[in-house]
Amino acid sequence: MSPQRSNRAQLIEGTLRCLESLPPERITARAIAEASGANIASITYHFGSKDTLVTEAAIEGLDRWLVEIDARLGEVAGQSPAARLRSAVGVLEPSRHTGLARNYLAALPKAQHDDRLRALLADGFRRARPNVAGVLGLGADQPGHDAAGLVLGLFHGMLLQVLLDESLSIDGDRFAEALERLFGALDERDA
Repeated sequence: MSPQRSNRAQLIEGTLRCLESLPPERITARAIAEASGANIASITYHFGSKDTLVTEAAIEGLDRWLVEIDARLGEVAGQSPAARLRSAVGVLEPSRHTGLARNYLAALPKAQHDDRLRALLADGFRRARPNVAGVLGLGADQPGHDAAGLVLGLFHGMLLQVLLDESLSIDGDRFAEALERLFGALDERDA
């Protein structure tokens, strides 16, 4: 007999399917319950609210996206952090996760009024920083984690812009050139 998946895991998976396929206003408790094959009451039992479930699922989806990026970057493991960052930009592909990204961004303003959502999102960033630092070879120390925080800020800012208008995307060589210009400006300041 195979073990049965928990309702909690089913709810996360069903919510991830909703995040990818529905706009934020159509992600209801009923839609999640239907997509997950779980009882609607199990949302409150396991997560306290639909918004908390959606936020936890969005964080899980973003964590999986980072694992996907890491797997696609496997061949650059021996390269410099700069080369890894250039390669990472090439595999981000926000268009593959537009639904997840839109719903994640929709959770941010709600977190300002909900302590649990705010704590979940902050914990997601705390977990992501060392993971991003590892993927990009930035180091396991505080400056490496801080650099990863800056990369996450850059990524989230670009994600927001691309969601508003895909023509605002800065990919590949343009991204590398923009970073070189930015780092050049920092170097000039020290001169």
